This record gives sequence, structure tokens and C-alpha cells, in this order.
Amino acid sequence: MAFHRAIGVKDDMLDVLAQHHTTDDTRSYYVLYDRTATWDHPGRPQIVALHLRRDHQSRTLRFEQETLPLPSMAQSWLIHRGCPPEAIALDPELGTVPADSATRALERRLVDGGDHYALGWSYTRDDPDDHVTLAALRALDERAPSPFRVLVEEVDRQAWTHTLREAAFDTVHEAMTWCYDRLSGTTVPLPPIRPKLPSPLSAVVPQATASRPPGRSL
Repeated sequence: MAFHRAIGVKDDMLDVLAQHHTTDDTRSYYVLYDRTATWDHPGRPQIVALHLRRDHQSRTLRFEQETLPLPSMAQSWLIHRGCPPEAIALDPELGTVPADSATRALERRLVDGGDHYALGWSYTRDDPDDHVTLAALRALDERAPSPFRVLVEEVDRQAWTHTLREAAFDTVHEAMTWCYDRLSGTTVPLPPIRPKLPSPLSAVVPQATASRPPGRSL
């Protein structure tokens, strides 16, 4: 019943961006695009990471899921639950493709990283004229320099590509102010990354509600 409420009831609105199944069919891993999110609360994340565990002897199914703002975060979430990294690559025929090497490098860091950062807030706007996803992160290590990060994914629907960029901030107020300015249409350059940073930027550990409307803080 829980699986039906979470996944089954909208399975015809979930597009599979990546999937992997173990040879014994006891585990399955999915990166899904949730098309129902566009009609949900504004800003809601649209990517679902789904991990299934089957017990064929007892004919039971267990599942874990997490809603996340970026596919690379979903891939990392699944890898930390046992999915081989090379097995959960995104289908290049589905969704946009990275526009440049900087995007590919940052996505690789998100997929391959550890757990140095936690997701505190995100906002996905799928407006055709301004398709952008923002994710605000905080370092789990209190000693980390510039402990607040913002990831910015912008989609070019004409070229069917996306760029992903990262910025570092000293305070949550600075990070969220930048996000609110971006969503309001104010053109604010991303502040440069300082040289000494925790490396690598990690897979994200969700700790707060993944999507909130502008005006709410971490």
C-alpha cells in the first residue's frame, strides 16, 4: 500500500532516466523524472531516486525513495545504497545533455563524492523561458571554509542542453539572498570559489524539506 501511494499511483507519469537491476533480481535502482511535480507546490523537486529490495522467498518488497533537485544527486544517493556507479548512467536520449566540460566535471563530483554536504533547500522552476534549478547546501564539517554552497542548473530548451555551476558563501543569509535574487529575475553574478575548499563536493544528504517557495530560509 505504501509503495502504491508513493510510486504506483503515478507510475505512468514517471520517466526512467537511469536504471540498474542486480543479476539475481533482488535489487533495482532507478533515477526517475516525476512529471506530476510541475503541477504540485511551486519549486518542488522533480527527480526521484528509488531503491527496491525484493525477497523472492517471502514474496515481499521493500523500497526507499528520495526526491531530489538534480539527477546527479539521485545517482549519488543510489550509489550510496549499493548501486555500481558505472551502472546508473543517465540515458542520453532522455532529458538535456551537459553543455560544457565544467558541467560534466561538477556532475561527476556530485555523483562520485562522499557525504560532506547536506541539502537544505531547493527550488525548481520549469518555465520554458527560465528553466532553472537551485540547490542550497551546507557543509557537515563546521570548520569548512565558505560552508554554504549553491548549485545552479540552467536549461537551454532550444539547444536541449543544461549548464551546472557552483558558488560558495560564508553565511546562509548570503546564499539564500543570492537564490531569491536569481528567482526574482535580478542578474547577480555567482561569486567565485575560493582556492581552499573541501574536496570533492559530495553527494548530498537530504536533511530538510527539499523544496520550499522563495522567502523561506534553511
